[in-house]
Amino acid sequence: MKKVIIIGAGPAGLTAGLRLLRDGEGKYQVIILESSSTAGGISRTVRHNGNRMDIGGHRFFTKDTEVNQFWNELMPLQGSGAFDDKILKRSVSLSPDGPDPDKTDSVMLSRTRVSRIYYRRKFFDYPVKMNMNTILNMGLMTTFSAGISYLFSLCRTLPETSLENFYINRFGRKLYSMFFERYTEKLWGRHPRDISASWGAQRVKGLSILAVLKDIAGKLLPGKRKKVETSLIEEFHYPKHGPGQLWEKCGEEFEKRGGKILFNCKAEKFITGNKGIEKVTAVTENGEEKSFESDIVISSMPVKELISGLPEVPANIHSAAEGLPYRDFVTVGLLLEKLSLKNRTKLKTLNNIVPDCWIYVQEEDVKLGRIQIFNNWSPYMVKEPLKTVWIGLEYFCSEGDEYWNKPEEEWKTYAVKELEKMGVISSGEKILDHHVEKVKKAYPAYFDTYSQMDEIIAYLDTFPNLYCVGRNGQHRYNNMDHSMATSFEAVRHILAGGKGDKKAIWNVNTEKEYHEEKK
Repeated sequence: MKKVIIIGAGPAGLTAGLRLLRDGEGKYQVIILESSSTAGGISRTVRHNGNRMDIGGHRFFTKDTEVNQFWNELMPLQGSGAFDDKILKRSVSLSPDGPDPDKTDSVMLSRTRVSRIYYRRKFFDYPVKMNMNTILNMGLMTTFSAGISYLFSLCRTLPETSLENFYINRFGRKLYSMFFERYTEKLWGRHPRDISASWGAQRVKGLSILAVLKDIAGKLLPGKRKKVETSLIEEFHYPKHGPGQLWEKCGEEFEKRGGKILFNCKAEKFITGNKGIEKVTAVTENGEEKSFESDIVISSMPVKELISGLPEVPANIHSAAEGLPYRDFVTVGLLLEKLSLKNRTKLKTLNNIVPDCWIYVQEEDVKLGRIQIFNNWSPYMVKEPLKTVWIGLEYFCSEGDEYWNKPEEEWKTYAVKELEKMGVISSGEKILDHHVEKVKKAYPAYFDTYSQMDEIIAYLDTFPNLYCVGRNGQHRYNNMDHSMATSFEAVRHILAGGKGDKKAIWNVNTEKEYHEEKK
């Protein structure tokens, strides 16, 4: 049997492990080394006093049928309404033979996609739409100015040498300054002019004002609909107890098939030979070193750390990898009795809270980047969904800076003050509970030595038995389904004998369509 070492028990690592054991006809012995104590990576679910937190927010939606099938095999869609669906008499997509979420834990829920921008104390659609709500919120003069700015951008296309120019070409300078410039700077800690346009090409793709106008025209002229840009998804699936529940289930299935997951076991060093990486050395929680022989290595660990553990790396590659940037973040969970935000939509929610799963905060006078409302992801994420609102406040920072090092009690005070300033909660609102989670290397960044990523990839591909998968494994801002797809491609390459190039693995998520569009 060939010995396979997988580094990381996140979506990419677990997908690769389970698929390899399922399709490998008993030819592979697979061990997953996970540096933390839980499965799921940044797709994990954090439990705190009966409430659950989704780290980063994860919609289970994909255009990839292979990914959909993988999810469905692990966790079927609900067959009857969830707790809030039943109370609100809300109609949602159901599976004819699916389980009842009130009676079964292993179930996917069908949820309504709502995400909005909070700017100047008002809600705007996300992505930005030129509809009546946007016009009323901006005012006629600002709308007119934005229109002129967009027309000007059509006449004078900028070279796409930066993320700033990428956005201006698609939305005009006015809308860019309102809805993209400051938020992007919050997220990355860099001005968009200093960030590669590659990030926009991956995350925004087909979205633009022109696409929005085409969509409006399509709705007014039904006969033209086939020529219109695809619309955004209206529903997505979501595990009853958050994304980590599915990945924990995936880990259980992997071990039932003979795989082994070693938690608190961090891969650090690699011994190489003619066949590639022949041994992986990991360090356990108590500092003990363990070595594992490897015929095949599948890595979802950060590229920076992978290369630092390899011997005799060329100086230019070592320097490029060492300079790869990341963005970290802190999530502050707050348990409240209510929010001050009013639900002015037609969507029904428990206690009539705003219906958003997350809210993008564009306000310039706060550091807060995004608000998650866990009640809306799943009522089962909240211990008492009829009495409390459980929210997660996301702050982007860098490991070791003043925000990363802020103590938990200071975070609570800081977060509450920002919510009060924005009018999200009233002054003196009682905080029933709180919790802080810090996440390292959550976002691979597209500046500094990222421009040398092609050289790094070429070097990593010189190791014939090494496969780099997932968000950090490829230093690419992949969504969960894209991370899984890199593993599918890696497993296919392995099962085919490991011959030929690995372009299909690296080419995942290079299509031109926006991730959350539907045909």
